[in-house]
Amino acid sequence: MDSAFEKLDAAGFLEIWQRFDADDNGYIEGKELDDFFRHMMKRLGAQEKATEERVQKLKLRFMSAYDVTADGKLQIQELANMILPEDENFLLVFRREAPLDNSVEFMKIWRKYDVDCSGYISAQELKAFLKDLFQQHHKEVSSDKLEDYTDAMMKIFDKNKDGRLDLNDLARILALQENFLLQFHLDASSTIERKRDFEKIFAHYDVNKTGALEGPEVDGFVKDMMELVRPSITGPELDKLRAVLLGHCDINKDGKIQKNELALCLAIKPNK
Repeated sequence: MDSAFEKLDAAGFLEIWQRFDADDNGYIEGKELDDFFRHMMKRLGAQEKATEERVQKLKLRFMSAYDVTADGKLQIQELANMILPEDENFLLVFRREAPLDNSVEFMKIWRKYDVDCSGYISAQELKAFLKDLFQQHHKEVSSDKLEDYTDAMMKIFDKNKDGRLDLNDLARILALQENFLLQFHLDASSTIERKRDFEKIFAHYDVNKTGALEGPEVDGFVKDMMELVRPSITGPELDKLRAVLLGHCDINKDGKIQKNELALCLAIKPNK
């Protein structure tokens, strides 16, 4: 693999990604995957003809090693790990010791880098995020390289091409796990089940264990709640919905949602 892509940089990687993620859905899969491995055989300079059998063998070999999620698709991080030289793999800085499985942690990151509180991450704000990540990984990156990586990230993840990232774009970059609330069906549960599920839900979003949701904890809860009915919400929409929720549930007007306040909003009597 090294010999096939040894001089690949961020721009070259972007070109390959855009070429083979033909339907722009964030994965290389199906026929796209076969086309990619056929292309790889040519890059490797294989003497044999790229028959269907040989392409499938090559695909099996590399997918077993790099398809970490074992879903038969290549995510962008998986492709980067496969073909980008380590010193050019700018996506490595997004690796986490544990999966990002809580929208509260995600919203902490969002609020930190949405410096102008516009509800979007601009190219400059993304660059600041990348710079911080490289520093956390003790990697020296020149200003020119940082520009290249920022540009590549914007071109890959800015789906509507408006020059900024929205909530969903950043969620894809950080590989935010499935919405926590999808496992619950409060409207279809018995009273006992509703109480039990409410306890689990509140504990999940009360990250600081204060007995109240505040700041990014409210953000994360609102984000997940709204995405149950609408898969994609923008930053400005989240801010409006957050204000609505606080207006409805924050009975004592302290800027937080106490456990009993949320239970009252959801018509649930919490456990003592």
